[in-house]
Amino acid sequence: MHEISHVIILFAVGVLSAFLNVMAGGGSAIALPVLIFLGLDSAVANGTNRVAILIQNVSAVASFRRQEVHAIRQSLRFTLWAMPGAVAGAVLGVTISDVWFQRILGAVMILTVVTILIPEKGAAPASDESKHRRERWIYPIMTGIGLYGGFIQVSVGFLFMAALYHVMKMDLVYVNMHKVTIVMLYMIPALAVYALTGNVDWILGLALGAGSAVGGWWAAHASVKGGEKTIRIVLVVAILVMALKLFGAL
Repeated sequence: MHEISHVIILFAVGVLSAFLNVMAGGGSAIALPVLIFLGLDSAVANGTNRVAILIQNVSAVASFRRQEVHAIRQSLRFTLWAMPGAVAGAVLGVTISDVWFQRILGAVMILTVVTILIPEKGAAPASDESKHRRERWIYPIMTGIGLYGGFIQVSVGFLFMAALYHVMKMDLVYVNMHKVTIVMLYMIPALAVYALTGNVDWILGLALGAGSAVGGWWAAHASVKGGEKTIRIVLVVAILVMALKLFGAL
Protein backbone atom coordinates (compact mmCIF):
# COMPACT_ATOMS: atom_id res chain seq x y z
CA MET A 1 0.00 0.00 0.00
CA HIS A 2 1.18 3.52 -0.78
CA GLU A 3 1.33 6.12 1.96
CA ILE A 4 -1.29 8.87 1.89
CA SER A 5 1.53 11.43 1.89
CA HIS A 6 2.71 10.07 -1.47
CA VAL A 7 -0.76 10.55 -2.92
CA ILE A 8 -0.89 14.16 -1.66
CA ILE A 9 2.58 14.93 -3.01
CA LEU A 10 1.73 13.51 -6.41
CA PHE A 11 -1.53 15.45 -6.60
CA ALA A 12 0.40 18.71 -6.09
CA VAL A 13 3.10 17.65 -8.56
CA GLY A 14 0.38 16.75 -11.07
CA VAL A 15 -1.12 20.26 -10.93
CA LEU A 16 2.24 21.91 -11.61
CA SER A 17 3.54 19.46 -14.22
CA ALA A 18 0.27 19.48 -16.17
CA PHE A 19 0.14 23.27 -16.20
CA LEU A 20 3.64 23.37 -17.68
CA ASN A 21 2.91 20.58 -20.16
CA VAL A 22 -0.21 22.24 -21.56
CA MET A 23 1.14 25.79 -21.60
CA ALA A 24 4.57 24.83 -22.93
CA GLY A 25 6.20 21.51 -22.08
CA GLY A 26 8.71 19.94 -19.73
CA GLY A 27 6.29 19.02 -16.94
CA SER A 28 7.42 15.39 -17.07
CA ALA A 29 10.88 16.54 -16.06
CA ILE A 30 9.27 17.35 -12.69
CA ALA A 31 6.94 14.36 -12.41
CA LEU A 32 9.39 11.59 -13.38
CA PRO A 33 12.06 12.37 -10.73
CA VAL A 34 9.35 12.54 -8.05
CA LEU A 35 7.97 9.13 -9.08
CA ILE A 36 11.47 7.65 -8.99
CA PHE A 37 12.12 9.28 -5.60
CA LEU A 38 8.96 7.60 -4.29
CA GLY A 39 10.42 4.19 -5.13
CA LEU A 40 9.54 3.37 -8.74
CA ASP A 41 12.22 2.20 -11.13
CA SER A 42 12.64 4.39 -14.21
CA ALA A 43 10.66 2.13 -16.58
CA VAL A 44 7.64 1.99 -14.26
CA ALA A 45 7.94 5.72 -13.57
CA ASN A 46 7.90 6.36 -17.33
CA GLY A 47 4.77 4.26 -17.77
CA THR A 48 3.04 5.61 -14.65
CA ASN A 49 3.60 9.20 -15.74
CA ARG A 50 1.66 8.46 -18.93
CA VAL A 51 -1.52 7.82 -16.93
CA ALA A 52 -1.34 11.42 -15.72
CA ILE A 53 -0.45 12.75 -19.18
CA LEU A 54 -3.52 11.09 -20.69
CA ILE A 55 -5.79 12.51 -17.96
CA GLN A 56 -4.21 15.97 -18.17
CA ASN A 57 -4.82 16.16 -21.91
CA VAL A 58 -8.41 14.91 -21.69
CA SER A 59 -9.03 17.74 -19.22
CA ALA A 60 -7.18 20.31 -21.38
CA VAL A 61 -9.05 19.30 -24.55
CA ALA A 62 -12.37 19.62 -22.70
CA SER A 63 -11.33 23.09 -21.48
CA PHE A 64 -10.33 24.23 -24.98
CA ARG A 65 -13.63 22.96 -26.40
CA ARG A 66 -15.58 24.75 -23.68
CA GLN A 67 -13.89 27.96 -24.84
CA GLU A 68 -14.71 27.17 -28.51
CA VAL A 69 -11.08 26.53 -29.47
CA HIS A 70 -10.97 23.32 -31.51
CA ALA A 71 -10.35 21.98 -35.03
CA ILE A 72 -10.94 18.27 -34.62
CA ARG A 73 -10.49 17.21 -38.25
CA GLN A 74 -7.07 18.84 -38.49
CA SER A 75 -6.07 17.45 -35.09
CA LEU A 76 -7.07 13.96 -36.23
CA ARG A 77 -4.97 14.26 -39.41
CA PHE A 78 -1.93 15.20 -37.33
CA THR A 79 -2.66 12.35 -34.90
CA LEU A 80 -2.96 9.71 -37.61
CA TRP A 81 0.63 10.45 -38.56
CA ALA A 82 1.94 10.82 -35.00
CA MET A 83 0.32 7.65 -33.61
CA PRO A 84 2.36 4.99 -35.49
CA GLY A 85 5.55 6.69 -34.32
CA ALA A 86 4.25 6.86 -30.74
CA VAL A 87 3.40 3.16 -30.67
CA ALA A 88 6.79 2.24 -32.14
CA GLY A 89 8.50 4.45 -29.56
CA ALA A 90 6.58 2.84 -26.70
CA VAL A 91 7.50 -0.64 -27.94
CA LEU A 92 11.19 0.33 -27.80
CA GLY A 93 10.58 0.97 -24.10
CA VAL A 94 14.08 1.79 -23.01
CA THR A 95 15.21 4.32 -20.43
CA ILE A 96 17.24 7.38 -21.34
CA SER A 97 20.35 7.97 -19.25
CA ASP A 98 23.13 8.68 -21.71
CA VAL A 99 24.81 12.00 -20.92
CA TRP A 100 25.35 12.84 -24.57
CA PHE A 101 21.68 12.41 -25.31
CA GLN A 102 20.86 14.82 -22.49
CA ARG A 103 23.24 17.36 -23.97
CA ILE A 104 21.66 16.98 -27.41
CA LEU A 105 18.21 17.35 -25.88
CA GLY A 106 19.38 20.49 -24.09
CA ALA A 107 20.60 21.91 -27.40
CA VAL A 108 17.22 21.11 -28.97
CA MET A 109 15.47 22.98 -26.17
CA ILE A 110 17.61 26.08 -26.69
CA LEU A 111 17.09 25.94 -30.46
CA THR A 112 13.35 25.68 -29.86
CA VAL A 113 13.20 28.77 -27.66
CA VAL A 114 15.24 30.72 -30.22
CA THR A 115 12.89 29.77 -33.04
CA ILE A 116 9.78 30.55 -30.98
CA LEU A 117 11.15 34.03 -30.25
CA ILE A 118 11.78 34.77 -33.95
CA PRO A 119 8.78 36.85 -35.05
CA GLU A 120 6.83 35.68 -38.06
CA LYS A 121 7.08 38.00 -41.05
CA GLY A 122 3.96 39.94 -41.82
CA ALA A 123 3.71 38.50 -45.28
CA ALA A 124 0.65 38.35 -47.47
CA PRO A 125 -1.73 35.43 -46.92
CA ALA A 126 -0.19 32.19 -48.09
CA SER A 127 -1.32 30.70 -51.36
CA ASP A 128 -3.04 27.32 -51.53
CA GLU A 129 0.13 25.89 -53.08
CA SER A 130 2.21 27.16 -50.16
CA LYS A 131 -0.21 25.66 -47.64
CA HIS A 132 -0.11 22.27 -49.40
CA ARG A 133 3.70 22.37 -49.43
CA ARG A 134 3.79 22.98 -45.68
CA GLU A 135 1.34 20.13 -45.07
CA ARG A 136 3.56 17.72 -47.00
CA TRP A 137 6.33 18.46 -44.51
CA ILE A 138 4.27 18.51 -41.31
CA TYR A 139 2.97 14.94 -41.55
CA PRO A 140 6.33 13.10 -41.54
CA ILE A 141 7.47 15.54 -38.85
CA MET A 142 4.47 14.44 -36.76
CA THR A 143 5.55 10.80 -37.14
CA GLY A 144 9.07 11.62 -35.94
CA ILE A 145 7.85 13.60 -32.94
CA GLY A 146 5.36 10.84 -32.16
CA LEU A 147 8.25 8.35 -32.08
CA TYR A 148 10.09 10.55 -29.60
CA GLY A 149 6.92 10.99 -27.51
CA GLY A 150 6.20 7.27 -27.30
CA PHE A 151 9.81 6.53 -26.45
CA ILE A 152 10.73 9.35 -24.02
CA GLN A 153 7.84 11.87 -23.77
CA VAL A 154 9.85 14.39 -21.71
CA SER A 155 9.62 17.79 -23.46
CA VAL A 156 7.73 16.44 -26.48
CA GLY A 157 5.40 19.44 -26.13
CA PHE A 158 8.23 21.79 -27.09
CA LEU A 159 8.80 19.85 -30.32
CA PHE A 160 5.11 19.82 -31.29
CA MET A 161 4.88 23.55 -30.61
CA ALA A 162 7.95 24.39 -32.68
CA ALA A 163 6.75 22.25 -35.60
CA LEU A 164 3.18 23.54 -35.69
CA TYR A 165 4.19 27.15 -35.09
CA HIS A 166 6.84 27.35 -37.79
CA VAL A 167 5.69 24.85 -40.40
CA MET A 168 1.95 25.49 -40.21
CA LYS A 169 2.25 29.20 -39.18
CA MET A 170 -0.39 28.76 -36.47
CA ASP A 171 -1.37 31.04 -33.60
CA LEU A 172 0.14 29.67 -30.38
CA VAL A 173 -3.28 29.17 -28.80
CA TYR A 174 -4.24 26.79 -31.62
CA VAL A 175 -0.78 25.22 -31.48
CA ASN A 176 -1.44 24.32 -27.84
CA MET A 177 -4.92 23.02 -28.64
CA HIS A 178 -3.60 20.70 -31.38
CA LYS A 179 -0.69 19.59 -29.18
CA VAL A 180 -2.87 18.40 -26.30
CA THR A 181 -5.32 16.70 -28.68
CA ILE A 182 -2.56 14.81 -30.50
CA VAL A 183 -0.89 13.69 -27.27
CA MET A 184 -4.23 12.67 -25.74
CA LEU A 185 -5.02 10.39 -28.67
CA TYR A 186 -1.62 8.80 -29.21
CA MET A 187 -1.16 8.27 -25.48
CA ILE A 188 -3.97 5.67 -25.42
CA PRO A 189 -2.09 2.96 -27.37
CA ALA A 190 1.29 4.08 -25.97
CA LEU A 191 0.00 3.70 -22.39
CA ALA A 192 -1.46 0.30 -23.30
CA VAL A 193 2.04 -0.91 -24.26
CA TYR A 194 3.44 0.12 -20.87
CA ALA A 195 0.46 -1.31 -19.00
CA LEU A 196 0.56 -4.68 -20.79
CA THR A 197 4.24 -5.04 -19.94
CA GLY A 198 3.60 -4.31 -16.25
CA ASN A 199 5.23 -0.88 -16.24
CA VAL A 200 2.40 1.13 -14.64
CA ASP A 201 1.64 1.78 -10.97
CA TRP A 202 -2.05 2.64 -11.23
CA ILE A 203 -2.51 4.07 -7.73
CA LEU A 204 0.33 6.56 -8.07
CA GLY A 205 -0.60 7.24 -11.69
CA LEU A 206 -4.17 8.13 -10.78
CA ALA A 207 -3.01 10.31 -7.86
CA LEU A 208 -0.73 12.19 -10.24
CA GLY A 209 -3.54 12.22 -12.80
CA ALA A 210 -6.03 13.82 -10.42
CA GLY A 211 -3.73 16.81 -9.99
CA SER A 212 -3.00 16.77 -13.71
CA ALA A 213 -6.69 17.13 -14.51
CA VAL A 214 -6.77 20.33 -12.47
CA GLY A 215 -3.53 21.66 -13.96
CA GLY A 216 -4.52 20.78 -17.52
CA TRP A 217 -7.89 22.51 -17.29
CA TRP A 218 -6.35 25.58 -15.67
CA ALA A 219 -3.56 25.82 -18.27
CA ALA A 220 -5.94 25.55 -21.23
CA HIS A 221 -8.08 28.31 -19.74
CA ALA A 222 -5.01 30.50 -19.14
CA SER A 223 -3.75 29.77 -22.66
CA VAL A 224 -6.91 31.09 -24.28
CA LYS A 225 -7.37 34.05 -21.95
CA GLY A 226 -3.72 35.10 -21.94
CA GLY A 227 -3.18 34.51 -25.65
CA GLU A 228 0.17 34.29 -27.40
CA LYS A 229 1.95 36.70 -25.05
CA THR A 230 1.31 34.57 -21.97
CA ILE A 231 2.20 31.35 -23.80
CA ARG A 232 5.49 32.83 -25.04
CA ILE A 233 6.52 33.88 -21.53
CA VAL A 234 5.78 30.47 -19.97
CA LEU A 235 7.32 28.68 -22.95
CA VAL A 236 10.59 30.61 -22.86
CA VAL A 237 11.04 30.21 -19.09
CA ALA A 238 10.17 26.48 -19.19
CA ILE A 239 12.55 25.72 -22.07
CA LEU A 240 15.46 27.65 -20.59
CA VAL A 241 15.09 25.97 -17.19
CA MET A 242 14.83 22.56 -18.88
CA ALA A 243 17.92 23.20 -21.03
CA LEU A 244 19.98 24.42 -18.07
CA LYS A 245 18.98 21.33 -16.09
CA LEU A 246 19.99 19.02 -18.93
CA PHE A 247 23.37 20.71 -19.22
CA GLY A 248 23.90 20.29 -15.46
CA ALA A 249 23.74 24.00 -14.67
CA LEU A 250 20.87 23.52 -12.20
